[in-house]
Amino acid sequence: MQSKELRSILDFIDEKITYPDIFSIEGASTNPEVTVGGKKVLIFCSNNYLSTAADKRIKEEMIKAVNIYGMGSGGSRLISGNISIQEQLEKKIAKFKGTEDAITFSTGYMANTGVIPALLTPPVTSALSYLKNKTFLRDKSIVFSDELNHASIVDGIRLSKAEKYIYQHKDMADLEKGLKSSKKYKTRLIITDGVFSMDGDIAPLDEIMALAKKYNASVMVDDAHSTGILGEKGQGTAEHFKIPHHPEITMGTFTKVFGGVGGFVAGSKELIKYLRVTARTYIFSAPIPPAIAAGIIEAIEIVATEPQRREKLWKNVHYFKEHLHQNGFNTLGSETQIIPIFIGDEKKAVKVARRLLELGFFTPCVRWPAVSHGQSRLRLTLMSEHTKEQIDSLVKALIQVRTEIHF
Repeated sequence: MQSKELRSILDFIDEKITYPDIFSIEGASTNPEVTVGGKKVLIFCSNNYLSTAADKRIKEEMIKAVNIYGMGSGGSRLISGNISIQEQLEKKIAKFKGTEDAITFSTGYMANTGVIPALLTPPVTSALSYLKNKTFLRDKSIVFSDELNHASIVDGIRLSKAEKYIYQHKDMADLEKGLKSSKKYKTRLIITDGVFSMDGDIAPLDEIMALAKKYNASVMVDDAHSTGILGEKGQGTAEHFKIPHHPEITMGTFTKVFGGVGGFVAGSKELIKYLRVTARTYIFSAPIPPAIAAGIIEAIEIVATEPQRREKLWKNVHYFKEHLHQNGFNTLGSETQIIPIFIGDEKKAVKVARRLLELGFFTPCVRWPAVSHGQSRLRLTLMSEHTKEQIDSLVKALIQVRTEIHF
């Protein structure tokens, strides 16, 4: 692509106000108060939900690990071998999620884009068919995906080249309609977010699991925003619904409640063993750096043994929503710590976010292509360390800006 073409595309993006405001945060971005452009503001867009990222104990474990392991991992695990701290992390997250085993990836995005193709277009199956028939045959497979699933799920499905059925958001009648018409497919996989990242609502996993059993399908749940949040122990969506048997595949990230970076998939020993030799994003990429792995291990322990963090977060969630609803804000049916405020018009949403920043609140808006045209919103998130006074000040600012901009 030529420079002239790039300039033309960028001009179009700028004209439509779709290019995002990208801010530089000075210092740590893990506390409720951050510095943007030399100005202290309150941040309401962090995924550090349980305020673990800056915990002193986690920092100390990471420093110890740096002194032992250095910075990097030395290469991909199938070539350069496993560093013991990475194996410890996998055992730790499997125990936390209540599964037999787990596999980790450098990012959550890589977990989904590696695992979904490995499950739907498995090379082992092709090899076995060749040995039997002297020709490569693929099992017929189809994936059922909620229309509001995360982009990493969408891309994982595209990479798999499997047939797909996109069912309407949380619409179990539509999902069952698709399952009924899928008899010709040998492999059926239903994939859903646990908590939807733009709306903050919860997938009806109990109903999805029931339909999967009825139509002999497997289930994969993306618990990125659910792990550490939902359920009595914070195990995620399955625990929230008190489902006795876990979905076959549970994906999650270390970027949210654990305050680190990386992704994981938890499940049976057989599943994890299979993924280690079929998920290309695992095979051909270096793992989570050892110091980060050490910090995450400590973070998992903190989240598991300090439920008061989760309790404080939920108190903040209920308090904030109560005041938003009292003042007539549309939160799009949010049920969790992700709380959108609907605006609609893209240009107006940008104005609202910029005005809030002027008033001392870092609350970027979300617009197309992250959401559909005309569905722009503020995507607010809460942390356990937010105080009632900080939440009150944001509500007051939102009321002021709504009066000024009329959204």
